[in-house]
Amino acid sequence: MQDIDFVVHAAATKIVPTAEYNPLEAIKTNINGAVNVIEASLDSGVQRVVALSTDKASSPINLYGATKLASDKLFTAANAYSGSKRTQFSVVRYGNVMGSRGSVIPFFASIPRGVATPITHTDMTRFMITLDQGVELVWTAFEEMRSGEIFVKKIPSMRVVDTAKALRPEEEMTFTGIRPGEKMHEQMIGEEDARFTLEYGDHYRILPSVTQMEDVEKYAAKTGGKPVPEQFSYTSKNNSEWMSDEELLGWYSANQGSFLEIQ
Repeated sequence: MQDIDFVVHAAATKIVPTAEYNPLEAIKTNINGAVNVIEASLDSGVQRVVALSTDKASSPINLYGATKLASDKLFTAANAYSGSKRTQFSVVRYGNVMGSRGSVIPFFASIPRGVATPITHTDMTRFMITLDQGVELVWTAFEEMRSGEIFVKKIPSMRVVDTAKALRPEEEMTFTGIRPGEKMHEQMIGEEDARFTLEYGDHYRILPSVTQMEDVEKYAAKTGGKPVPEQFSYTSKNNSEWMSDEELLGWYSANQGSFLEIQ
């Protein structure tokens, strides 16, 4: 049997309401499943493992986020179990991929003409990441991981109501209220993680919380990272980069065929 050197752990119960109403299944998949991947990787001598996380794991308010936070902690701590083995573990964190199942863009696109666009809240914001950007972050993690980092891609934000206006400019809107367990704004990095967070050109890295401050400084010096300010947070509301209607529609025109196939 051929050896496996690299593993991407992407399996999860990912839809917030699904996890809220099926908590046992969410725990089995997102937490117990993470343990299975870690143990199998250690037993098989895999070189590097990258787990896909979510913005909802940062300061979670729903079960999906809580299970993914537990998964993140398991993967970052798994490096302590490697011992003399070569296996290294890291995490990449981002929100819903544009056009993926469960994201808002294909949902808006599926609504017939003449039907009002349902919006949860006028002020709600979301990060916008493409599939290519998500894949690039995984490659970055594989190439640059030193064990236990959470890699966070720098990506633009957009208000959900602006997304709807751009995609369905002639349709009215109806406001339905926030769903159970849903956040008003997405968060990738919370203030509590700021002292362990370093900034790079196109991403951030959260070092394990068990890291000592002098180790953070050494890591920064070796990798060219810049410490973020105290009380720093990275949310879709306080983001410095915002996606324009033109950028959204350009992406939509180039990709709508591919994501409509998954409906």
